[in-house]
Amino acid sequence: MRKVWNMATKEFWVTFQSPVAYILLCLSLIVFNAFFFVIIDENREATLRDMFVLMEFLFVFMVPLITMRTVAQERDNGTMEFLMTTPTSQAQIILGKYLGVLMFFSTMILLTFPYYFIVSHYGQPDHAAMAVGYLGIWIEGAFFVAVGVMTSSWTRSQVLAAMSSYIILLCLYFSVIGLKYADGYLHGFMQYVGVMTHSQNMFSGLITSTDVVYFVSGVALCLIVSRISIDNHLWK
Repeated sequence: MRKVWNMATKEFWVTFQSPVAYILLCLSLIVFNAFFFVIIDENREATLRDMFVLMEFLFVFMVPLITMRTVAQERDNGTMEFLMTTPTSQAQIILGKYLGVLMFFSTMILLTFPYYFIVSHYGQPDHAAMAVGYLGIWIEGAFFVAVGVMTSSWTRSQVLAAMSSYIILLCLYFSVIGLKYADGYLHGFMQYVGVMTHSQNMFSGLITSTDVVYFVSGVALCLIVSRISIDNHLWK
């Protein structure tokens, strides 16, 4: 675990060396702060449900920009081959990089915690529901990050990695739109794979084993595919 932790902390600080990281942090805070007060003023409700929905939508577009460099840049610079000659295994490399980016994403979530205290101070919210909502946006983001690391392991081009991640995340996000055109097994499949099917429950304060299993298994699958991609040199 020490090797994984060292890899994660290194990836976390390397992420902060990129101007993209600071641009995304500033942009997210500006957008979140602006919409937070608009949503509270319009809804007149002591809840963060609509804020979580907004954050979910923006993370679909932000996360690929954070993850596109994780493996692709290493391969493009020729440092991935060096990493693979060290005692660190492929699985440890992938897990460490994933955790490093997840730490950065978690920082973005932590910066929104003042909303919780503002709502609590001026209203009487359901604290358990807001806690579950924060868990929902975090675990969904963890899944998005895993998708980004996976696509980054497929290519040495950061642009291609980001575009591939966008395609997958947008399909998962907007799959619910096609539900009215599907029936039978296809309808059930599209409903299950759509992230909104599972995230909306948690944003409303409802946590189920089905939703948790969906996100956790999604993370595991993406990391396994990432490890296989490196092991079999699929980027060549």
